[in-house]
Amino acid sequence: MRVEQLSVFLENKAGRLAEVTSILAEANINIRALSLADTSDFGVLRLIVDNNQKAVDTLKNRGFTIGKTDVVAVEVEDRPGGLHKILEILNASKINVEYMYAFVPSSGDKAVMIFRFDAIDEAVKRLTENDVHVINGSKVYTM
Repeated sequence: MRVEQLSVFLENKAGRLAEVTSILAEANINIRALSLADTSDFGVLRLIVDNNQKAVDTLKNRGFTIGKTDVVAVEVEDRPGGLHKILEILNASKINVEYMYAFVPSSGDKAVMIFRFDAIDEAVKRLTENDVHVINGSKVYTM
């Protein structure tokens, strides 16, 4: 139930993000979801792509520093309170959300939230016990 996320460390300067997307496009790697966080000196581009190993190899060969992190993809009802329902389950179990970001697949009536938890296995257990659909990584990579 885990999804492998790539973290690309970037200098916080014009053109670095475009360089990453250009490299991935040239390698025919499709970005499924992303999040960008920054400080004054550097940024962290978090990516879910359709071919992790190819992306890692391609970006490392071009001088980028890459990290891998396990995250969880969860279907969220696309309606007011949809996210709150999930956060209530996690809060009741005292599971911390370290960060999250969302994307909406091209079909369907649900959004997908990507979560980084301090206790991944416990989070997946509590969510599935409460009938929340946790999406397998192989499906996320192709959404």
